[in-house]
Amino acid sequence: MDRVLLTGVTGYIGQHCAAELLRQGYEVVGTVRSRVKADHTRVAIARVAPVDRLSFVEADLLSDKGWAEAMKGCTFVMHVASPFLLTEPTDESELITPAVEGTQRVIAAAQRAHVKRLVLTSSTFAMIAGKDSGRYGPEAWSDTNAPIGAYAKSKTLAERAAWEAVKGGDMELTVVNPGAVFGPSLGAAMDGQSVTMMTAMINGKMPMLPDMSMGMVDVRDVARLHVRAMTTDGAAGKRFIAASAEPIEMTTVAKVLKEAGYSKVSTRKAPTMLLKFMGLFDAEVRGMLPFIGKAAAYNNQATFDVLQWQPTPLETSFREMAAAIAPSAASNMA
Repeated sequence: MDRVLLTGVTGYIGQHCAAELLRQGYEVVGTVRSRVKADHTRVAIARVAPVDRLSFVEADLLSDKGWAEAMKGCTFVMHVASPFLLTEPTDESELITPAVEGTQRVIAAAQRAHVKRLVLTSSTFAMIAGKDSGRYGPEAWSDTNAPIGAYAKSKTLAERAAWEAVKGGDMELTVVNPGAVFGPSLGAAMDGQSVTMMTAMINGKMPMLPDMSMGMVDVRDVARLHVRAMTTDGAAGKRFIAASAEPIEMTTVAKVLKEAGYSKVSTRKAPTMLLKFMGLFDAEVRGMLPFIGKAAAYNNQATFDVLQWQPTPLETSFREMAAAIAPSAASNMA
């Protein structure tokens, strides 16, 4: 089977992508900034997939070193590295520079190595940030001139840079745009925004919920869609929305958790004025503000038609993610 270079292999989505590729018989080369994380990642993936065809190479998104060696013999590349993090940094370039320059660096190395197709992990935040509530499809782009926050800006600029970089070349590009990703981690540090939020909810550290509605998706679906985006003939040159067509409120997530026995979960909605006030002092709240009170729906039909998506029920995603975060609470409910 073909060799696939996978950036972000140590991350929440990246580990699931590696597992899916290995189960399907591909050889996977994962990039790591340091070998320290490699052993832990191998053990985590080994719980659900064979790892005899998994190897690691050192490469950093902000350095040219190691990328030529990493790409050797690879037919495909999955550029997954980039966390979902709404917390607003002191300087937006902390998120934007590695996202944009890293994407350009990976694509340039893949082109030099004559890679057939690169699959980029983008985000629905590259489509709907700075926009009003409404329904958006693969043709939509976020407004980077609006105050959309560093994360949404970084994802938008990185994806635009990717499409620009492949113009006129032989390498194919396909982009997967996930919404908020839920589901159990294989062992990666659970530091994504959805994980942070759910952990706080379960532990009773979120007394009120933000008025946020998001398209959501199971992490295992995201991994399967990446592999299909890599191999499906009709997928080249397209963006695929990996998110529920209708936005789901955080209160809906809370109710599922409450019904599953997580008694500390609050279902109260925070007043918007309170969040705006808190945003003056709290970087995480400040990062949410551009999306408070808005509800983007999606035209995700192409994901069903081209990639044959069969979505995992999101209630399953919420429950299994919660059980992975708080196994003691899950066992108490059994």
